[in-house]
Amino acid sequence: MKKLIVGLLCSVWLGVLSVEAQCAAKNEAIQPGERLTYELKFNWKFIWVSAGEAKMDLLPITYEGKNCYQTTLYSISNKTVDMFFKMRDTLTCITTDRLEPIYFRKGAEEGSGYTVDEAHFSYENGKCIVNQSRFRRGRNTIHQKDTLDYCVFDMLSILLQARSFDPTSYKKGDKIFFPMATGKKIEEQTLIYRGKKNFKAENDVEYRCLVFSLVEYDKKGKEKEVITFYVTDDKNHLPVRLDLYLNFGSAKAFLRTIEGNRHPLTSIIDN
Repeated sequence: MKKLIVGLLCSVWLGVLSVEAQCAAKNEAIQPGERLTYELKFNWKFIWVSAGEAKMDLLPITYEGKNCYQTTLYSISNKTVDMFFKMRDTLTCITTDRLEPIYFRKGAEEGSGYTVDEAHFSYENGKCIVNQSRFRRGRNTIHQKDTLDYCVFDMLSILLQARSFDPTSYKKGDKIFFPMATGKKIEEQTLIYRGKKNFKAENDVEYRCLVFSLVEYDKKGKEKEVITFYVTDDKNHLPVRLDLYLNFGSAKAFLRTIEGNRHPLTSIIDN
């Protein structure tokens, strides 16, 4: 289920931004008050069953005297799934109003384990400084500090920035690389653009989508698909469907409700 969170939060058009620009971006896609909810489903012995829900909202706050955004994602499995794999994840990030990452926290109760990842971001002399920590129940806390010449993002700030990017120049098969703080280290992530495809949701709303894949590579360099996700082909760039390939099976997430979207959903196809 950790990959589910990554799938909900991954960026889809992020290149490496220069720190000289203070890792900022022009916000073209989101506004305070936006709230999204998703339905989660698991594949259990060839049957798709309801697994829980996820909610994400964005609010304006004042943090250290600055106008900022606080984005929070909750993922909760239902009582049926709790018998096999309990999940209670809360992710929070704070960014400036120009979407520069300042703070990130992920508290994850998954199965019998409990983990807290944190990352603090600061900027000095053209450098991005990332202080991370990972706490796991029953283990020593890991601390990591990196000073880098390029921008680093967390799971949520990546999504916020990427949603404002223009993907019109992308060609099928293009690869996008970006660095992400995980709590214990900086990891390079790879996304592949798969092209456009229509997706019809369970409420019979059909969307024109951009399709991307998050992939991993084994020691031999062989590609392994982790997540395929569908993003609305409009100015909102909302993830509406995610197909997840997990160690114990597969899962899907479907956008259920949208509130406070900044732009009209012009990706909806009239039936």
